[in-house]
Amino acid sequence: MFDWMVWTTPVAVFFICIVLMLVGMTIWEIKSPTVMRKGFLPIPTTRGDRLFIGLLCAAYVNLAWVGLGESFVEWFSLEDPPSVWISFVLSMGLLGLIMRKG
Repeated sequence: MFDWMVWTTPVAVFFICIVLMLVGMTIWEIKSPTVMRKGFLPIPTTRGDRLFIGLLCAAYVNLAWVGLGESFVEWFSLEDPPSVWISFVLSMGLLGLIMRKG
């Protein structure tokens, strides 16, 4: 059924994290309804808004990392492209920052 996509371990972990976040946010919203607040983002946001913005940013970080992988090899004289686990950690850190301070 999923033969059309290459399900590598990092891709599977990334999507599992997204599903777990959505389930967790749903439970959190039911238990404690959100209120609008202003962080470093230029608009007042709710938890759901910050999650959406954070997931978009995480996806862009991962896409940029994969897209620039070959360039990293040339720029930094690497033997192989850098691991996608690095971009996973960076993107989850960015998501955490946006959720906490955004």
